[in-house]
Amino acid sequence: MSKEMLLEIGAEEIPAGFVPRALISLEEMIRKEFDAARLSFDELITLGTPRRLTVVVKGLPAEQPDAEITATGPSRKAGFDADGKPTKAAEGFARSQGVDVSSLKLITTDKGEYLAATRQETGRPVHELLAEILPRLITGIPFKKSMRWADLDIRFARPVHWIVALFDGIVVPFSFGQVQSGNISRGHRFMADKTFSVRDFAHYLDESERHFVIVDQKRRKEIIRKEAHRIARTTGGHLLPDEALLEEITYLVEYPSAIIGSIPAEFLVVPKEVLITSMRSHQRYFSVVDDSGELLPCFITIPNTLAENPDVVVKGNERVLRARLSDARFFFDEDRKVRLETRVELLKNVVYQQKLGSSFEKMTRFRSLAEQLADQLNHSVRQQTSRAAFLCKADLVTGMVGEFPEVQGIMGCEYALYDGEEPAVARAIAEHYLPTQAGGELPASDIGAFVSLADKLDTLCGCFGVGLIPTGAADPYALRRATIGIISIILDKEYCLSLLEITGKALDLLEPKLTRPRNEVQSDVLEFFRGRFVNLMGNACPADIVEAAVAAGFYDLADCAERIRSLDTFRQRDDFQSLTVTFKRVCNIVKEGVDDPVNPDLFLEAAEKELYTAFGNTASSARKKIESHQYVDALGDIAGLKSGVDAFFEAVMVMADEPAIRTNRLALLTGISRLFGRIADFGRLAG
Repeated sequence: MSKEMLLEIGAEEIPAGFVPRALISLEEMIRKEFDAARLSFDELITLGTPRRLTVVVKGLPAEQPDAEITATGPSRKAGFDADGKPTKAAEGFARSQGVDVSSLKLITTDKGEYLAATRQETGRPVHELLAEILPRLITGIPFKKSMRWADLDIRFARPVHWIVALFDGIVVPFSFGQVQSGNISRGHRFMADKTFSVRDFAHYLDESERHFVIVDQKRRKEIIRKEAHRIARTTGGHLLPDEALLEEITYLVEYPSAIIGSIPAEFLVVPKEVLITSMRSHQRYFSVVDDSGELLPCFITIPNTLAENPDVVVKGNERVLRARLSDARFFFDEDRKVRLETRVELLKNVVYQQKLGSSFEKMTRFRSLAEQLADQLNHSVRQQTSRAAFLCKADLVTGMVGEFPEVQGIMGCEYALYDGEEPAVARAIAEHYLPTQAGGELPASDIGAFVSLADKLDTLCGCFGVGLIPTGAADPYALRRATIGIISIILDKEYCLSLLEITGKALDLLEPKLTRPRNEVQSDVLEFFRGRFVNLMGNACPADIVEAAVAAGFYDLADCAERIRSLDTFRQRDDFQSLTVTFKRVCNIVKEGVDDPVNPDLFLEAAEKELYTAFGNTASSARKKIESHQYVDALGDIAGLKSGVDAFFEAVMVMADEPAIRTNRLALLTGISRLFGRIADFGRLAG
């Protein structure tokens, strides 16, 4: 009969950002531990609030299954001496496995013959195993920061106060620090600060809610979402969607409710982005907007209790918000007393990066690069691009951005409009930070795109140039995000740009700052681009198609993306696999290929003459289609060569004894290989 395990770790308030990751880690560790212990189960559920991490596993057996365990020991050479007698190594291995040395067997592995011991392991009661596993789970949960308390030699995100550990309703006994496991949980800190006993998971959920704790984070989130939307509608407006804030609040409360407050009309002169940012970042308030997206003078807060007197709660929140917004309005009024262009000079006093200079130096570099991009892609906006690049970092030295860093760029746009700058220039100042996250909004204008690309390229090439290269664990300058941003903008705008050229231009401007060889830096940057591009395109297309197209050249990202999509479309043909086999054979034979021209007078077999004629008829048409990026049609033309190539391989010995004949045949195959090789390296395709 299957059993149920319940574990609840009760603690002081755990930071909201820690809980989701802890639950994921907890599930991963349980699966790993149970797999190692040969414990199967039907269902695993993890739940969490600020004060508790909970896991329930259903469908566990009462007893661990028996198993035959085979352990590999020393090699045959190390296990037996010249007379064939067991060595001390063999005897030690036998003792470690609890078997007699005479029972050791020889098994053959990839590395040769090794001694092995086979023993029967009798399964243990699962209740007994859990007493060993659960303490390891609690100890092993990784947190961004953990702490010690009292004089205990244990660590956790926050001090642990209680542990519920049950298997089939019976307490699993163990201790964690000074806390002994049991069947006693606790209610809401403020609304039901008392203990209650637990029998099983269903009883635990019922009793928790009776004590004002909704343990299921998904249910809490939906309660918050529905209540916030409901209250927003009472104002005649709509809740401004904010999934990140909703996720955070979900792990800040155990029993949510929703209350609406008002924003004094005097503060609505402040840009709405500042108001929204202030309410979200500092107070965890939701914003309310009208049908046109304009901010309404109210906010929604999610308390962790059912307020006895909501008016008191509202007034308290409004008082705190007034203080924050008073600061925002003060900075807004003061900042506008100084023109944005006047502030640019102050960037000379702002260190961007010690080895790369000031923010002013950085601006000067990427301004020049942005101008070059405009010259190449849309010369009509060159002057506006230059102006936007010149002004785009000036808001970093404003009081508003100093107080609310999240509105950088947004305030630059606001102040630029106030100063009378062209709207297109002002919008580009805000756009140049985009995208702020993977899959995020991209610059709408060419001006914003050029400045964004230039800024990010300077950051990427500059950091690589002074040895600040991301590792698996650290990327302090967000270079992965910058690179994905560059790729996303180029693909979105379909810019015809060569990564080789634009990284070269960026490095030219950075030359005085480089501490590494320029060629080495560019090679590393391009490889970094390649890795991010392959990952990004691999989300939508098969990995082998992406690799095949990238191998044919990826410096023009928009073109490479089109080749990937075309090859993916072409793959739907019924004869695609046979085409792949044929063209992979061509790739494998010619390798690097030969550059000698094909001499028809050296053909000896009809099959090579026919293939040469077919190739001549196909190549011109296919090349034109490749030049116009009609890759699916070009692949269709090239596919027409398959029968000729197959007949060629059937009738012709490519590697003929006579050098001239051999080279001529390789030259013919090289021409074919290089034709489809402009689209993809067929040798990398699966199949």
